[in-house]
Amino acid sequence: MPDSRSIEAAVLSDYGQPVAITRVSLDPPQAGEVWVNMVSAGICHSDVHVITGDLPLPTPTVLGHEGSGIVESVGPGVTHVHPGDRVAITWVPACGRCWWCVNGQPELCAKANDAAVSGKHADGSTRLHWHGAPLYPFSSAGTWAEAAVVPAASVIPIPDALGFEEAALLGCAVQTGVGAAWRSPLRPGDTVAIIGCGGVGLNIIQGARIRGAATIYAVDPSPVNRQLAQLLGAHFVLDPASADPLAALLELTQDRGVDVAFEAVGDPDLIALTFAATRRGGTAVVVGVPTPNATVSLNAFAFPSQEKTLTGSWFGGSYAPRDVPRLIALWEHHQLQLAPLIQHRYDLAFVETAVQELQHHPAGRSLLRITHSSGVSRATSDS
Repeated sequence: MPDSRSIEAAVLSDYGQPVAITRVSLDPPQAGEVWVNMVSAGICHSDVHVITGDLPLPTPTVLGHEGSGIVESVGPGVTHVHPGDRVAITWVPACGRCWWCVNGQPELCAKANDAAVSGKHADGSTRLHWHGAPLYPFSSAGTWAEAAVVPAASVIPIPDALGFEEAALLGCAVQTGVGAAWRSPLRPGDTVAIIGCGGVGLNIIQGARIRGAATIYAVDPSPVNRQLAQLLGAHFVLDPASADPLAALLELTQDRGVDVAFEAVGDPDLIALTFAATRRGGTAVVVGVPTPNATVSLNAFAFPSQEKTLTGSWFGGSYAPRDVPRLIALWEHHQLQLAPLIQHRYDLAFVETAVQELQHHPAGRSLLRITHSSGVSRATSDS
């Protein structure tokens, strides 16, 4: 078991500040924890929400909640991975014992979601320290670093054939998007609309395609995202800057609306649009994460008179030990595409540039490539 070690990490000292690369201290894994030397990490809009203060979580923090790497060591009681294993890191490490886990909703696990908010491990402490004070990992992960100590339930083995970059996407974007489609009322032959085609929305498209949707409409202002949407399964793409997307969706469905619509941005106005684009008896699913105090104005009469359903999807209803292997199997059988999702790659040293690019020019998914200083065993990416 290693001693505490100095590593490089991307630290957000406070809301609105630049993300800076600095050296921090990482403690060894305790019972039920795993030390992973990071190779690749995804950059998500949720990370940006923390940076801007729209998602007010404890600071200072090491951001990043999806990634991949190589196991260096494990704490007592960990048996499903071993040193040298290639793994993906995910978030919402369900405890399996709380009311939500026992009743089939592990994505709502009280223990995991409380830890994600507090930035602390199960024992109430942190494994990261900066200037002698606690440093909080975002969503129990903190993957924007040379290494991370995470709950064992966050670590999923990956096959040798799967590149580290593609595996990193499984941690959040793919599970959230594909899972949202899988666990919606979507049936084979349905018409579907996805509002917002970033990293999550593109995977909703994939999930809908795999589920058997007959017609998939995708709405996004980015030409790159619209092109990716078509590549991944959308039949029609709409530019909201060129035409009113609600009017267009109603026209394309003979004024009926779609069977199931997904909002993948977290914008209250787009949630209202998604609801309005749904047919009578249909379902609108909110997958994007709004700011905590955001509110939505809807026509309440539509609920009883049109029997519409508005529901949410948290982390795609996923349970990583079950769903990541399923997603890997779909990738192995060429039903799930991962490589096209990756549009930008940045070295860890340029994380602030990556964040700025995501805020102003979002397209697909962006990844951090993580190499290692002499203080951490080097893990080499095969992607």
